[in-house]
Amino acid sequence: MRARFLPLLLLLLWAGTSASADADAPSRVVSLNLCADELVLRLADREDVASVTWLAHDPSISNVAWQASQVGVNHGLAEEIVPLAPDLVFAGVHTTRTTVAFLKGAGIPVVELGVPQSLDAVYAQIQKVAAALGQPESGARMIVEMRRGFARLEAEAGKGNAGAFVLRPNGYTVSDGSLVDTLLERAGLVNLAAQRGLDIYGQIPLETALLSGAEVLIVDANSHGSPSMTSQLLHHPALEGATHRLDILRLPSRLWNCPGPRLVEAVERLAGAASRSQDREP
Repeated sequence: MRARFLPLLLLLLWAGTSASADADAPSRVVSLNLCADELVLRLADREDVASVTWLAHDPSISNVAWQASQVGVNHGLAEEIVPLAPDLVFAGVHTTRTTVAFLKGAGIPVVELGVPQSLDAVYAQIQKVAAALGQPESGARMIVEMRRGFARLEAEAGKGNAGAFVLRPNGYTVSDGSLVDTLLERAGLVNLAAQRGLDIYGQIPLETALLSGAEVLIVDANSHGSPSMTSQLLHHPALEGATHRLDILRLPSRLWNCPGPRLVEAVERLAGAASRSQDREP
């Protein structure tokens, strides 16, 4: 039994080394969340980042895989984090809960990030992370650049009315009140799931999407790796057979899953699909 508790005692001893860190200018930052990884690596000085999640190294789901390759990684375990003597840890409100509770109990500062459901919430989260990192100017620049990008795309897109359905693994769609819904609108697309009053993250049969009158069907482009039940639906022959009447946009989920500048690229690709649907002959 003594052997089991020894690592925890060592962790608590390590935790004390971070107590004197300057909260306004952290120099040993750790991220336990994929979306936090991106903002930390974009906003913080590289030498101040001690560790990000192992997921950040995967370019299929991470927008900052190259930057992440230059720092250490963690798997969200307290025994990995505390020896790093972090003076600031970022975590998601729905992930690594046991580790977060332990770190807080050990006196390590933890900033928890939610899931933004609007662009205003995205900007607010960028400001929050930038302020915590002591990099408010960098956060402000990121927001200005994103606003400019969205304004340019909105001017180019005009007022489109092409109907669209988002179809994610296992038949999940995204409805009203979500960030995805906002991005569809910015791209000149009408979210048909929202018009049907579906749950914000509800499931729909493939037939519903194909018979909805949608002109654009947005599916996940991350199709590499071994086959799985959750991704099988996105490779149904019916999708390929419907290309004559609708645009099937394979959009990498990493572009619009997390707050950051790649959201502009997501809208740009969506706007392209909207434009193609308008040019399609009846």
